[in-house]
Amino acid sequence: MILVAIGSNLPGAGLDTPRAVCLAALEALEREPDIRVIARSRLFESAPVPLSDQPWYANGAVLVETTLPPAPLLARLHEIEARFGRVRQVRNEARVLDLDLLCYNEIVNDRPESPPVLPHPRLRERAFVLRPLLDIARGWRHPGDTLEISALLAALPPGQALNPIR
Repeated sequence: MILVAIGSNLPGAGLDTPRAVCLAALEALEREPDIRVIARSRLFESAPVPLSDQPWYANGAVLVETTLPPAPLLARLHEIEARFGRVRQVRNEARVLDLDLLCYNEIVNDRPESPPVLPHPRLRERAFVLRPLLDIARGWRHPGDTLEISALLAALPPGQALNPIR
């Protein structure tokens, strides 16, 4: 199971809302020759993490199949981000598009010197990642500790605002 998170809190070129950016990014993923989108979650609106005065995010997730190994897949996701105008400067900054490789089958790699780190190291801390995953991969278990998404959601501290986007 290969899971990718999608997020945006800035408009993009010709796209007037973060929701529109996320929808366009989903279409871009579906056009990639080596990536097949199997399922997509609803989009959710969430406060920035860590909390700041940034605009709120639109977030979602997709389940994909690919022939690309993890590092080339992550590089492809970064290429798509760049096509949407993403420039990486400061961690946790506002961004037009964020595509995170959350997990790649059962691979567990916690060595930052050998990217990508898998599963995503902050996946279990964020409602804006876990809640969309519940839409598309209800029975998925975190390969590091085998906890299901519902257990990971239940373990989150209170206060992470998250609302479905209509």
